[in-house]
Amino acid sequence: MATKRLRNGAWHYTIRRAGLLPKPLYVSFADEAEGDEYVRRVEALLDRNVVPEEFGMKREVQVSLRDSVRRYLLDQHTAPDDAGLLRIVLQRLPIDVSLSNITFTWATGWVTSMKRQQNLAPSTIRKHVGALARCLDWLAAHGDLPFNPLRSLAKGYATYTPADIAEVAVIEGREKADTLRDRRLEEGEEESIRGIMNGDKPRDRQRALELNHQDSLVLLFDMSVESAMRLSEMFTLLVGQVDLKKRTIFLEKTKNGSKRQVPITTVLHARLKLALKNRDASERLFPWWDGATDRKSIKQASSLLSRQFSRIFSAAGCVDLHFHDLRHEATSRLFERTKLSDMQIAKITGHKSMSQLARYANLRGSNLAAEMW
Repeated sequence: MATKRLRNGAWHYTIRRAGLLPKPLYVSFADEAEGDEYVRRVEALLDRNVVPEEFGMKREVQVSLRDSVRRYLLDQHTAPDDAGLLRIVLQRLPIDVSLSNITFTWATGWVTSMKRQQNLAPSTIRKHVGALARCLDWLAAHGDLPFNPLRSLAKGYATYTPADIAEVAVIEGREKADTLRDRRLEEGEEESIRGIMNGDKPRDRQRALELNHQDSLVLLFDMSVESAMRLSEMFTLLVGQVDLKKRTIFLEKTKNGSKRQVPITTVLHARLKLALKNRDASERLFPWWDGATDRKSIKQASSLLSRQFSRIFSAAGCVDLHFHDLRHEATSRLFERTKLSDMQIAKITGHKSMSQLARYANLRGSNLAAEMW
């Protein structure tokens, strides 16, 4: 461990490493925090038998963060969302960032830049940090980093501080904040939506909507409100993934990369029994996806269906209703209509963290209140 002392208003550090350094290293800093961080970085490198280039004893081979992330994506199975986020992160970072630059000071500075320069929402910042943190974990486990500084960020690091808000006000005008959508189907909306899909005329139009694959649209809507599955998880289903006897849908590839089985309600079972009649297990359940697994094909199908349902919801008079809100509706119904535990519901919906389900707790509480005298 380095020694330090305060003398003449400056902090003086002495770094010794027998067998690696022929003589002690002496460095001085006016700021103690800056000196501590610098010495910590130097000692982390010395632990890996690397002497920093500035000391002129050995040359450290500079490994770029960009190349390291590419190696991670090639060598490690990565969820599609993480891969996409990492590509965005690299596009926004300077090209000359090396692994030796990845310190706690760099990590906090990166987060600050995402707030003050890019004005990203806290949820987006957390996604970017999470994706890169999983990459740095892998690099640290393989000895390429002494530690992962992103894991040392304080709780609430993505929230805008007063200083961040002041900086953003000069450029953007106002800071970003997390927004949680709690939009649910209101009374009569489900009936209106089903009416539009079955050929009812919207109130302000002379004709009913022309809907291609009408039966499939109805089935997709049924599945969304009965299963809490994500849109891409549904339209990429093969017939063989649906087991009517066991009343389950097997999902092999999901957004968070883990497999799961989704139970089929009696309502959805009746719909699927008709839809799967005389169909081969290798067929795609829905007609909008061409079977290509690249991100572009999945995104195109998602956009097509989102626009189609936006037309349907608008015609039904459902203001500000998005298709993804149906997943929130279905999850809410699981809390309201069943006695399943939070853990069991998380296994059904695919929520990775129990904290993501915390906002549904009040639904369970309201049910308990109804049982009281």
